Amino acid sequence: MVPTTSTAAAVAVVLAATALGLAPHQAQAAPAATVTASADTSSGPSFHDIPGSGGITLKGNVFTPAGAQAGRTYPLIVLPTSWGMPQIEYLAQAKELADEGYVVVSYTSRGFWLSGGQIEVAGPPDIADVSAVIDWALAHTPADAGRIGVGGVSYGAGISLLASAHDPRIKAVVALSGWADLIESIYSGRTQHLQAAGMLGAAGYLTGRPGPELQQVLGDFLGSRLDREQQMIEWGRKRSAAAQLDRINANGAAIMLGNAWGDTIFPPNQYASFFEKLTGPKRLEFRPGDHATAEGTGLLGLPNDTWTNAHRWFDRYLKGARNGVDTEAPVQIKSRSSEGYEGYADWKSVGSGGSEKLALSDSEHVFANVDSGADGGILFLSSILDQFAQAPPVASIPLLPRAFAAVWQSERHATERRIRGTVKLHTTVTPTKADGTFVAYLYDVGPLGIGKLVSNAPYTFHDKAPGQAFGVDVELFSTAYDVPAGHRLALVVDTVDPLYIEHNPTGAQLTFSSPRTDPSYVSVPLREK
Repeated sequence: MVPTTSTAAAVAVVLAATALGLAPHQAQAAPAATVTASADTSSGPSFHDIPGSGGITLKGNVFTPAGAQAGRTYPLIVLPTSWGMPQIEYLAQAKELADEGYVVVSYTSRGFWLSGGQIEVAGPPDIADVSAVIDWALAHTPADAGRIGVGGVSYGAGISLLASAHDPRIKAVVALSGWADLIESIYSGRTQHLQAAGMLGAAGYLTGRPGPELQQVLGDFLGSRLDREQQMIEWGRKRSAAAQLDRINANGAAIMLGNAWGDTIFPPNQYASFFEKLTGPKRLEFRPGDHATAEGTGLLGLPNDTWTNAHRWFDRYLKGARNGVDTEAPVQIKSRSSEGYEGYADWKSVGSGGSEKLALSDSEHVFANVDSGADGGILFLSSILDQFAQAPPVASIPLLPRAFAAVWQSERHATERRIRGTVKLHTTVTPTKADGTFVAYLYDVGPLGIGKLVSNAPYTFHDKAPGQAFGVDVELFSTAYDVPAGHRLALVVDTVDPLYIEHNPTGAQLTFSSPRTDPSYVSVPLREK
């Protein structure tokens, strides 16, 4: 499912929407008249009722370049809104783009606020809406049919990627804080991301009209209906650009992806995997922060690196501008613990310095159902603190109760370790029950034993034979983090985290071992020195 934009931007936009009298359950009551407001430079915004697919009405607004000449056309950018956001979400960026010579059409995604229909979660009607908006813009604005881009934040990003698979007129896409694989985003490791799904569901009911399919899937998902698991997975695949990669590559749109390392809605791994499989012009940017916080200030009209590069991307592929964005290293990342950007030729080169293995040689036994104190943090809040204060979730590693947390530590490192990419855990698990969940955490441990969270990931199993060992491979969420000299790395595993739904029956226990024939380890990718 799919989310709101950054907290600050969301508050500002929703308050503005409230001031304008917008309400989510008045989709059929809005007048069809067009209202135009003047601007000093670009012309707009003008507010419109735009025909969507299936006969519904989408509420939208249009900016056009100042002094647009009769008979002349301009490149078009279409911006679907984020989950729960009204059409004014992109006003600041739309005006800037129009000042730069674009026709910009933003619209409230179906099922939200004053737009008609029900929330389809980037289903076929949402994708058809993008094409319908393009059709309308070509008929009612000076838009150029040969120069069309789409983009957005979060939900708008996901819809934009999917639209590029279905409408070959789309030449450029900017997808910020979105998803390419919905299942890997909120059901990674076969584990429900509780806080993410709960927030999305609540925001959907608050600002829109969830359709019966969404209501069913959300209820099944949060209710752990394993008998409906395959149906939920198929539902998610239909809404995943990764499942339509062949069509996206065939259409050949230039695609820019941007996300945050700590995105608690759409973790970065699935974006990186999707990026590697794209064959057309492409760019991937990862920065510190949580969901949509990297681009959030840009939605308020403030200077913002993410949006600056988004404009450059559109300029290159819709205007033909030789601005260098296509000659830069296509993967651009910023570490959570240092300034400046690093460029790489591709995603696999991010950890090109090799991998350092931490052997998990000691057998550890934990009791389930109790939170040890090692946690992934709180949705939005924890990664925002990491972004602005370099204050990730912490735990006192020596004080973690060993009955409920398995702990392995490295020796102190004499030199800095610059972790880049995806940390991987391989271990052997022996459960006392058929079902279970555990969460793996990697910590940067200082001299006083305080561990700063580097990354984490959940893992759930079902229908295993009690007492029988099985191998497990877990990919932690990708990151870029610098471990200072003199610090240790610690792997912690426990069974409860407020971010996730756990499936440990009462009284369950887990043993983590390292057989001689299949030793357990953590593989940590490092930046090339």
